[in-house]
Amino acid sequence: MTTPLPALDRLERVLSELGRVVVAFSGGVDSALLGYVANRTLGANRVLCVTSSSASLPADELADCRALATEWGLRHLVVETNELADESYVRNGIDRCYHCKRELMDVLAGPAKAEGAPIALGVNLDDLTDYRPGQQAAHERGAVFPLVNAGLAKADVRELSRQLGLRTWDKPAAACLASRLPHGTPVTADALAQIERAESALRALGFRVVRVRHYGESARIELGVAELRRAVDARESVVAAVRAAGYRYATLDLEGFRSGNLSRTAIEDASDGKARVDRLVGEPGQGTGGGSSVSRATLQPAEDVLRFS
Repeated sequence: MTTPLPALDRLERVLSELGRVVVAFSGGVDSALLGYVANRTLGANRVLCVTSSSASLPADELADCRALATEWGLRHLVVETNELADESYVRNGIDRCYHCKRELMDVLAGPAKAEGAPIALGVNLDDLTDYRPGQQAAHERGAVFPLVNAGLAKADVRELSRQLGLRTWDKPAAACLASRLPHGTPVTADALAQIERAESALRALGFRVVRVRHYGESARIELGVAELRRAVDARESVVAAVRAAGYRYATLDLEGFRSGNLSRTAIEDASDGKARVDRLVGEPGQGTGGGSSVSRATLQPAEDVLRFS
């Protein structure tokens, strides 16, 4: 797909209308493009890129955020979030991302107030068709979504990044380490660290797209489909890497990497009556402060889950 540079013009117009922004900067392809174009359009004195550091962010991702900020001349701030202090997050229901994003938005509120700027997230059009309760938390707290307003889907973001010469244009999709835990399995610092060690070891073996799904003593490894055969050929090294991270068993998922598959599985199970919905989303009013729109009514096909008013 070829995205014409008018896509850049649309994004620049959206950002110009905002005037100032605080960009939630994870270093992924979406937030990287947003931070870069915002800095280019508004200037560093009107753009602050903020990265959240927590147990759910791999150390190499934080390092890459810092590197990108240096390379692109971004004004960059690292803040600490502590979602593990929130029982609603630790419970790891299907609305976990709601509580995580709520914590992020609450922490970013301070820098945003100091900057006199809205918080801008790298949400693209494709994200609106997936189950992403974190977007709802951000929306409730006044976040803006410039990529959506500019009409950019994921392929547009990658193509525009490529045209601008950004090294992030083909960066594999990344999600927080907690996404490797099946819903209903409590999120702990030890589990997140174990997942990070295993994934880092597999990347050191040359695998580019890596997810280690955490099932107690067992690690279910998802790789890019093109890398599956090499993983079988390097079986001994793969097993050794995963065991060194603390797992007893290593399994390779022959379907390969599927983004968000644990959430989809939980939704499908709930729809089929195979799981208690209240275990997945919590009892009414628990942990959401009355603000979360994630409820039993949202457990439906992903394209119907989230709409912004």
